[in-house]
Amino acid sequence: MSRFAAPIAEQIWDMKYRLKAADGTAIDGTVEDTWRRIARALAEVEKDPSHWEAKFYAALEGFKYLPAGRITAGAGTGRSVTLFNCFVMGTVPDNMGGIFDGLKEAALTMQQGGGIGYDFSTIRPRGAEVKGVAADASGPLSFMDVWDAMCRTIMSAGSRRGAMMATMRCDHPDIEAFIEAKKDPARLRMFNLSVLVTDPFMAAVKADGPWELVFDGKVYKTVQALDLWNRIMKNTFEFAEPGVIFIDRINAMNNLAYCETIAATNPCGEQPLPPYGACLLGSINMATLVADAFTPSARVDLAALDDLVRVAVRMMDNVVDASRFPLPQQAEEARNKRRIGLGVTGLADALLMVGLRYGSVEAAEATEAWMKAIARASYLASVDLAKEKGAFPLFDAGKYLASGSLRHMDGDVRDAIAKHGIRNALLTSIAPTGTISLYAGNVSSGIEPVFAYAYTRKVLQKDGSRTEEEVVDYAVRLYRETHGDGPLPAHFVNAQTLPPLDHVRMQAAAQKWIDSSISKTINCPEDISFEDFKEVYMAAWDQGCKGCTTYRPNDVTGSVLSVSEASDKTPTEAPATVRAGEGGEVVYLSEPLDRPAALEGATYKLKWPGSEHALYITVNDVVIAGHRRPFEVFINSKNMEHFAWTVALTRMISAVFRRGGDISFVVEELKAVFDPRGGAWMEGRYIPSILAAIGGVIERHLIEIGFIAGEGLGLKSDPQAEVVSLSAPKGKSCSSCGGFDMRMVEGCMTCASCGYSKCG
Repeated sequence: MSRFAAPIAEQIWDMKYRLKAADGTAIDGTVEDTWRRIARALAEVEKDPSHWEAKFYAALEGFKYLPAGRITAGAGTGRSVTLFNCFVMGTVPDNMGGIFDGLKEAALTMQQGGGIGYDFSTIRPRGAEVKGVAADASGPLSFMDVWDAMCRTIMSAGSRRGAMMATMRCDHPDIEAFIEAKKDPARLRMFNLSVLVTDPFMAAVKADGPWELVFDGKVYKTVQALDLWNRIMKNTFEFAEPGVIFIDRINAMNNLAYCETIAATNPCGEQPLPPYGACLLGSINMATLVADAFTPSARVDLAALDDLVRVAVRMMDNVVDASRFPLPQQAEEARNKRRIGLGVTGLADALLMVGLRYGSVEAAEATEAWMKAIARASYLASVDLAKEKGAFPLFDAGKYLASGSLRHMDGDVRDAIAKHGIRNALLTSIAPTGTISLYAGNVSSGIEPVFAYAYTRKVLQKDGSRTEEEVVDYAVRLYRETHGDGPLPAHFVNAQTLPPLDHVRMQAAAQKWIDSSISKTINCPEDISFEDFKEVYMAAWDQGCKGCTTYRPNDVTGSVLSVSEASDKTPTEAPATVRAGEGGEVVYLSEPLDRPAALEGATYKLKWPGSEHALYITVNDVVIAGHRRPFEVFINSKNMEHFAWTVALTRMISAVFRRGGDISFVVEELKAVFDPRGGAWMEGRYIPSILAAIGGVIERHLIEIGFIAGEGLGLKSDPQAEVVSLSAPKGKSCSSCGGFDMRMVEGCMTCASCGYSKCG
């Protein structure tokens, strides 16, 4: 009998985690084979591998302990991959050679699938003097553009989706440009952005005092702290970025504050790391540890939780020795400190199963108690490992126990650390767990609330057909099995109805016992006022959170998944715009927009140097809520050499356009295409390929209809593209090129743009 609760879970296992040969033949016959492969690989470093393999298998069985996807997919495969999820790269030097050495290191790390973080505060601001070359600095954002292009290149080479985090201190002279960088929808799409907010800055915000923007001891500008804070808030309110990281709090609470300084995080923010820092992730599935669910005696089995955590810590410690690393500096950093990030998933489901409303005071208290139990078990397990295998190399008992997060740890745990040392410098972290939570039967993700009780998903079958299936939340499915299909109890809440400050309460409750950080998105309603939105961030600061990330659906950001108000059961699927690397592995798209009988559009003529015939590019728009958005594209030419790929391109782009959402990435991807035979110079600008030129034409159209606010970097628009028609179309459009220049010639309707004709 299959271990999978739903077809989607088995499909994810088959697609992402199942070991297969190069020709696609399955090596893991069942999910039990996958668990056995992982258990065997992580037990190999033990003195008694067979004993620990059985223990590790028991922890994995039934989806109780969920190693992060990189471990599940890579352990025991013999492939040259890293099993670590999170990397922060070395400090970026303020010189050209060092900057591009850093770029190379980032490319090597991303090539192996690692998500990376960088602090760009170390690069001198735009306009600063560059001594010895009689020039002014271009500033950190210009180099971020280079990193962004590198990440797109790595992705186009077939690697898994890249993700990067860029941080900048709130006192850097270029912080205002950094805050607003992603107003341009074509810029820095591979980056998440977060501002490193300091304690003095927050004090200045609350006092409405002045704030100096400084680099290398020189004050470049003085602003009002509250004005800068409001600017951060406004961009986050409208564009979902930048996030906010309370960096002084992170460093003050860091167990390793005595030997490292943190200035960046991994892409989702749950791992603040020092230069070359690396961390692996894993999650305890809280939903599997609830006894007597949905009864008056429902509870989390704390003894089972303690046993499971101890085994999980040992497994994760072994990953440090079993993993490969993209760079030797990362390997050294990992083995000197042996960081691990054990967290939870299925928390919201567990709360539902014991009768608590997510976001309530009682749920926050239960969450804090469970997190403390996990922290105690993790630290004591690591002490036991230190007795057996030795403490992490940089362990210093006095300094370690004086660190922020250890000061409130229980006395018996502190005494054990003082006596025996500890194997792992940091142990707890809460990751997004988007894909592994689906793989485990659609348990709630991380410490997030249940997003939707159920939704309909189209599943691609092996024969190419698509079927619809209902994906039901784990706790809801269990409740239906025991209580039938009646109304759900009142304590069942989801992300659609939860007040934002309840999110903050839950994050703060968990943070007390998490020694790294937490990946948490605070859902805000679209109609939340700006003042109430700002209060969410101030509440996160006041309640002790290490950072804050919000999501407010609007015309710019779109919606990750929208739920019909008429049903507590089936959400409608909607286009997604998510932060890079954050829950972005499974994206649910809407049904294509219906095509009206008549559309407005424009046709552009593009003459590529060296080509005998021009391309005619028509972009037609649909009007929704008074706004024009692109709906379809036609590309036509008399040059039959281009026929097959232009037809394919028009169909693919049109299909994307008709799905709705933010489709500006189409322009970005086209503009990034380089022709190995060489591009062309057009009026003083190098265009890397004819596809890039087409991307420029489409971008120009999107700007002219107001779909995007301005031009991206690189290719702006093709200087030789002529607008043939910008007025509203009249008459029939050409079925070949989409143009509106159809006329009767010798008894046949003929297109003057492309020559297509139809008689009769």
